[in-house]
Amino acid sequence: MNISPQPPPLHPRDSPFEAEAATYDASFTRSLIGSLMRQAVWRRLDASFSPGSHILELGCGTGEDATYLARRGVFVLATDPAAEMVATARKKAEDAGLANQVLTRQLGFEDLCAMDHAAGRGQFEPPFDGALSNFGALNCATDLTTTARGLANLLRPGARAVLCVMGPLVPWEWLWFFLHGHPRTALRRLRRGGVTWRGLTVRYPSIRTLRKAFEPGFRLRRVSAIGALLPPSYVEPWAARHPALIHRLDRWERRVDTKFPLPWLADHYLAELERR
Repeated sequence: MNISPQPPPLHPRDSPFEAEAATYDASFTRSLIGSLMRQAVWRRLDASFSPGSHILELGCGTGEDATYLARRGVFVLATDPAAEMVATARKKAEDAGLANQVLTRQLGFEDLCAMDHAAGRGQFEPPFDGALSNFGALNCATDLTTTARGLANLLRPGARAVLCVMGPLVPWEWLWFFLHGHPRTALRRLRRGGVTWRGLTVRYPSIRTLRKAFEPGFRLRRVSAIGALLPPSYVEPWAARHPALIHRLDRWERRVDTKFPLPWLADHYLAELERR
C-alpha cells in the first residue's frame, strides 16, 4: 500500500514536546528504568493486539511502540501533537523497513472527534481494532471525558484500549524529593487543576477518575503498576549505579503488579479497557 504523502494535521499547533524529540530516546527509551518500564507495557500489548490488528496510537512520541507492534505484524496509525515527534517516529519506521505497517500523523487529543473524516484509508482508518497511549500522553489531554468519547467513536465494539497514565500517588516520588529538599515537587501531582509545564497543563487522574471518564463507552478490564517498586525514570543516575537491585525490583513488581494497592501507588498505571 502506498501511504505517502503524509496527511496534514487537522489543526497545526506548537507543542512543548517538539524540543524533546531529539533527546527522548537517549534520556528515557534506552535508559535502564525506561527500558524495563516499556518491556512491562509491551507484555500487555502482546496480550492485547494480535498480528493483523489495526491500532490507533495516541501520543506516539518517537515511535518506539509503533515500531515494536509493526514488527509483530500490527498496523499502527501513530499520532502525536508534536511535529518533530511525528517526524522521528516516521523515520524510525522507515529505517526499520516498516513504512507499510506504520502511518504517522500530527494529531492532538482535541482532534479525535473529527478524525473519522480525515484519518486515512485501508488499515489506517476507523473503526480500529484497538488503541494505545503510553507513558503519560493522556495526562496532557485538556478534557479526559471528551477524549474518551472521541476515542470510543473510532474503535469497534470489543476493541481493547491500553492506556499508560501517570497517577497522583507515588511514594517513590515523595521520598526522593523530600530527601532532596523539594517538598513542593514531591507533592506536585496532588495539586488541584494540575501542573503547568511549558505552557501545558499536566493532570494526574486517579484510576477511579479515568474509569469514570471512559464510561459509558468502555469497561475497565485490568489495571497494573508500571513503576511502583521500580523507581521513576528521573532516578536513573542512581539506578544506573545499582542495576542488580533495579532488575530485582522489576522482577518483584511484575509478579504482583495487579495487586492492591500497587497500581494506585505507581509512577504510571496501565489501564486496559474494552470498548462496549
